[in-house]
Amino acid sequence: MSVDADYFANLYTDNDDPWAFRTRWYERRKRDLILACLPRQRYAGIFEPACANGELSASLAERCERLVCQDLDPRAVDLAHARLSGFEHVSVQQARMPDDWPQERFDLIVLSEVGYYLSAQDWLQVIERARDSLTEDGGLLACHYRHPIEGCPQTGPQVQAALADQLGLHQVVLHDEIDFQLAYWARQPRAVDLEETCS
Repeated sequence: MSVDADYFANLYTDNDDPWAFRTRWYERRKRDLILACLPRQRYAGIFEPACANGELSASLAERCERLVCQDLDPRAVDLAHARLSGFEHVSVQQARMPDDWPQERFDLIVLSEVGYYLSAQDWLQVIERARDSLTEDGGLLACHYRHPIEGCPQTGPQVQAALADQLGLHQVVLHDEIDFQLAYWARQPRAVDLEETCS
């Protein structure tokens, strides 16, 4: 992570929800859109780095057999542990991107609101590791705020553009709003399994 760890530690001082994931309509609506843009109902393994306090993670946990969550900040990790305590198939780890990338393969990687905290060089390493960690039918979802964030080395549009340029995957979903962009890339050109049945 290119932004200093103290940046996040200060955010969590006396606040267990610094981005108001639980209370802001903007965040709830965005989370619902993320989930709706996932083309598959179920995933074998999901990786979510920068999980923060685990609000999105809890929804992802309901869509998979195994979920690996990471965050740099120890307070965020504790909060995510508590939020996800009811899910036995979820692992929450303290880790720094891109250095502590897991040595596993996943059929979904979710990069939500994280890329602009990394330098362009570190972000390119994340993109490379994400691509290499996907299964043969895997996909990657990324969602980033479009406006500049003070203290961050990149903007959301820069982060999303780098993904589009460097992933080398098929972009099968694109949701573009004035405040954020959400995209899903997949190894296979067809995103939705038309034979999948509801469970």
